[in-house]
Amino acid sequence: MIDVDSLKFDERGLIPAIVVDTQTKRVLTLAYMNRESLAISMEKGLTCFYSRSRQTLWLKGETSGNYQHIVSITADCDRDALVVEVRKDGPACHLGTDSCFEYPVYEGEEPPAFSYEGLMEMLEGRKTNPKEGSYTTYLFEKGIDKMLKKVGEETTEVIIAAKDGDKPNTIYEIGDLMYHVMVLMLEMGISLEDIKKEMASRHVIDRKVKQEKMVK
Repeated sequence: MIDVDSLKFDERGLIPAIVVDTQTKRVLTLAYMNRESLAISMEKGLTCFYSRSRQTLWLKGETSGNYQHIVSITADCDRDALVVEVRKDGPACHLGTDSCFEYPVYEGEEPPAFSYEGLMEMLEGRKTNPKEGSYTTYLFEKGIDKMLKKVGEETTEVIIAAKDGDKPNTIYEIGDLMYHVMVLMLEMGISLEDIKKEMASRHVIDRKVKQEKMVK
């Protein structure tokens, strides 16, 4: 750990803080901290910034409830900028969007990296804005019984492929299963965050069990 006193604040006493979602690694916002807001952030474990327009401190989420729980704060090599990894309770932007960075300026030929969050957004788009000829739209139109049938079928396909020792086909079938499960999740109002929280709670339990075994 470096000494906070070694950080380089600018002539206004500020240091830029790039806030990143610890789960998706997506940049959420760029804000500024002064020594006081940084100290509050570290004390509370919640992001606290300095508003340049209002010239005052503001604890993110104090009004909206969209708190950002700090996982880590890392300085760059020059120690004049910070990356703050957080677990967020809601949208990061005051406009209600997940991130402040929602407006493309340039897109190269390289396709964007795959993410489950991106796939979930696409599937949700097919649910709210049906597209003719879309298989996903077809599933939403048919409803939960069709979705459950497909989940069952794909589960069987995974079992058969794995039993045959066919790794490539098992990977393929798992992909099909995960897709259909995500469609089912949307139909039931289950988010990726719900699943992450469930898995995180199991991780804590697993750690406790291991510690208890070590003590015994």
